[in-house]
Amino acid sequence: MMSTNFKRILKAGFTGFWRNGFISLSSILVMVIALMVIGSVIFTGAVLKTSLAELQNKADINVYFVTTADPVDIQAIKASLEKLPEVASVKYTSREQALENFKNKPGRTQGDIDALEILGENPFGASLNIIAKAPSQYAGISTFFRSKNFLSKEGDKLIERNDYERNSVAIAKLSKVLDTSNKVGTGVAFVMVILALAITFNTVRIAIYSAREEIAVMKLVGASNRYARGPFVIAGLMYGFVAGVAALILFVPITYSLGGVTANFFSSVNLFSYYGGNFWQIFAVLLGSGLLIGAVSSYLAVRRYLKV
Repeated sequence: MMSTNFKRILKAGFTGFWRNGFISLSSILVMVIALMVIGSVIFTGAVLKTSLAELQNKADINVYFVTTADPVDIQAIKASLEKLPEVASVKYTSREQALENFKNKPGRTQGDIDALEILGENPFGASLNIIAKAPSQYAGISTFFRSKNFLSKEGDKLIERNDYERNSVAIAKLSKVLDTSNKVGTGVAFVMVILALAITFNTVRIAIYSAREEIAVMKLVGASNRYARGPFVIAGLMYGFVAGVAALILFVPITYSLGGVTANFFSSVNLFSYYGGNFWQIFAVLLGSGLLIGAVSSYLAVRRYLKV
């Protein structure tokens, strides 16, 4: 009996979907727009996350050593830094490499190089470039340097300066941007889902309104609420499925046309490549959202007509 009822509900749902072609098309179009907005939030979040990650990698601390610092002592400090849980990487630049970097820097004039030759010695000290795992962790790394007196075996100071204080304002702003973007992205996604549900609910109500007398007759002859509601929920699932597939197809030309633009403005972020590489995750989100919105909207919209 249950199997027979399910088949009847399924058949009635498919029949209602095709019979109300114009209303079905309207419902699908509204849901496609809603799913496109949800998909846009996903792509925007991916671009923003990657861009902020690149900015985060550009935030760093440079520690400059005195010219007399022994490379062995510097390597010992480097090893200590690499053991800190906050540190992602530490790059060592020798005095010789610092001198070469100065000479090869764009915009350097022959006069600058001649001035070095007049000095007769290398005025540059070695340095360490430190990158933290998160912008908020640079303060802890700076504290590491302030809490210790790094001295040579002879008791001379090794560190001339570090540029944390100079970069701390920019790092703090970057930290705030990262935190805010995460909260805003989550909030926007939540709002879009609610809006999509509300818009689809009202559109589906139009389809159900045209069948209100049919529902009343079904109730009068003894049909259960589940049986009366079933065909509309099936139709809602079909709206969601078709809308989800349509949104996935539409994103192919959209991401392809925008792929080069985003790759130029946001290095390493090509929307088309991202879409292809994460297709199944996006497929699950969009199709799942479409099915959920269609089913829930239909379930709620038909409720008022079950009271006979």
